[in-house]
Amino acid sequence: MKNEFVLAFNEMVEEKQLPREIVIKALESAMVSAYRKAVVASSAQHVEAKMDADTGNFAIFAEKEVVSEVVDDRTEVLLEEARKVNPEAELGDMVIVDSTPSDFGRVAAQTARQVIQQRLRDAERQDQVDYFEKRVGEIVNGVVQSISSEGYSIGLDRKAEGMLPRKDMIRGEHFRLHQHVRALVVEVKDSNRNPQIMLSRTDRKFLFRLLEIDVPEIYHGIVEVRSIAREPGARAKIAVSATQQGIDPVGACVGMQGKRIQPIVKELHDEKIDVIEWNPDPVLFIAKAISPAKVVGVYLSSGKNATVIVPEDQLSLAIGRDGQNARLAAKLTNWRIDIKSVLEAASDILGIYESKHDIVGENPETGESMVIASYKDLFKNEKENIEPIRAMLAKRAEGRTLSPDEVETLNRFVDRIEKRKVAGFNDSSVSEVIDKLIEENVSLADIQKKPLKEAGIPKHIVTTLTNNGNHTFGDLFANMMQDPDEIYKLQGFTPKIMNEIASLIKFMGMLDQREKDRAAELEAEALESMVEEAEEEQEEVIAVEDEPFVDLTEVEPVIEEVETEPVQAEEFEDVSFDELFNQIRVEAPAVDYSDEDDNGDEMLGKKGKKKKKKRHVEIEYDPDNDITTVRKKRKRGGDEEWGW
Repeated sequence: MKNEFVLAFNEMVEEKQLPREIVIKALESAMVSAYRKAVVASSAQHVEAKMDADTGNFAIFAEKEVVSEVVDDRTEVLLEEARKVNPEAELGDMVIVDSTPSDFGRVAAQTARQVIQQRLRDAERQDQVDYFEKRVGEIVNGVVQSISSEGYSIGLDRKAEGMLPRKDMIRGEHFRLHQHVRALVVEVKDSNRNPQIMLSRTDRKFLFRLLEIDVPEIYHGIVEVRSIAREPGARAKIAVSATQQGIDPVGACVGMQGKRIQPIVKELHDEKIDVIEWNPDPVLFIAKAISPAKVVGVYLSSGKNATVIVPEDQLSLAIGRDGQNARLAAKLTNWRIDIKSVLEAASDILGIYESKHDIVGENPETGESMVIASYKDLFKNEKENIEPIRAMLAKRAEGRTLSPDEVETLNRFVDRIEKRKVAGFNDSSVSEVIDKLIEENVSLADIQKKPLKEAGIPKHIVTTLTNNGNHTFGDLFANMMQDPDEIYKLQGFTPKIMNEIASLIKFMGMLDQREKDRAAELEAEALESMVEEAEEEQEEVIAVEDEPFVDLTEVEPVIEEVETEPVQAEEFEDVSFDELFNQIRVEAPAVDYSDEDDNGDEMLGKKGKKKKKKRHVEIEYDPDNDITTVRKKRKRGGDEEWGW
């Protein structure tokens, strides 16, 4: 039967919810402290305790010096006792021997009581810290234990307490004692007493974790949450995108008749949530972020500034109460958004027309002032449209309603001028980049490694291309060569930008073709050289037909004369003549004999060396009989034609 100590030990493990190893380690540490205090042992002496969890027995082991006669039994031990532990022990050695006092049980229980409690508290606190540090950024469930002016004390797992400050609570919500609460763990701080676990219900991640719980597509990664903008208790905007084709990310988050989003709205104290589809094109993304208001046009400029033009009746809806919709859209897209109605934009344009001044802005790279759009370019071919626009504004100022045609005319006018105003920021410098690359004579391999942001394309177009896997010049060139229509289907590509990208691809294609042509020329020259050498070798072997009689006594000198110009036949050891003929159709080059003398003088080769005049020969191959026939052409007489 187990003794009372073992039963108490097991009860402690269950009560503290700690691993047995941690409790045993705490008890052993407490016993060591009790031993040092009981025998007044030095802190420099090594002492350790061992506990048997099954029986509850303790043993204390201390390091002592081996001596022949013991003076102080706390630090010394006889040689005979030491050799029971270590048979090789000698005088002067240090050994660890059992030093448990005879009356240590009751004394240790009294002495180690407080130490054990402190060790257990430390182990419990450390276990809580380790557990909740791993859960930072996750939702935890708790029960309200107390309410104060600072906030709520929430009881959590592992007998820990979390603090939910009032500043991290949704405006207008209240909790009762013993009410269940869900909150996000934002920070864990260790302290001498209990760990400080800070909770929040206003953090953006709290909304994200709620979406993970209620939307399986987000949990499994089929739908991604790209951005969240939130004003707790009032309104939130969420941008989502699908990682698989055929998935509606907005519908997946909202659910049938809003069944998925409604529990989240209820959890957030009736906070309104707008779910929109994320788009890599900033123009379309900003237009969707302004929803539910309709947008006439979005115009991007430097410094991530965007001007949004909306119909007159949509202006208040686009701005929202106290500017809430505009603020959330700016946070969601990470762009500074200026919202105007069509009438306000047209009025500002007329003011620029009357002032006759150029539009000046700041260069985002140098910080210096620059002319974004000149007055002449801004109102080119618009002089005859100014008076009708002025008449429309005057009519609206009188409170009269514009006709649909007049509204459309006004929208088109504002769209044309606004595009010209921001053209200076979005103009590409592809041609300048190409000129620089030509001037620097950069190789195609080095050009393909360049990041796409150095191509001179506007930044928002670079962002669109990068999000679709085009990070370098080489990526863009490869994808355009494979399927150019796919790239031009991306949003935000104007005809001008398409032409600029096409010119860049054409330039890289020219470099690619030039390198291929150069490689082909080198290969052709090598093959031509091989053919010429093969012809020379063949000529030396073929009998000369225009010499009717050859005296056998003169053969040897002729051979010696030929051998004065050794043929480098070893270059063709691996290639037979038939194989070479099958690879290349060998035709003897046409020889111009106009500059030759009739005596068969030797001609100079390409490198200035003398070589024999080539005879006009023709090689024919009969594949049926596997016979190669070489025929030489020669003149029959002075004015006769060439024959065989």
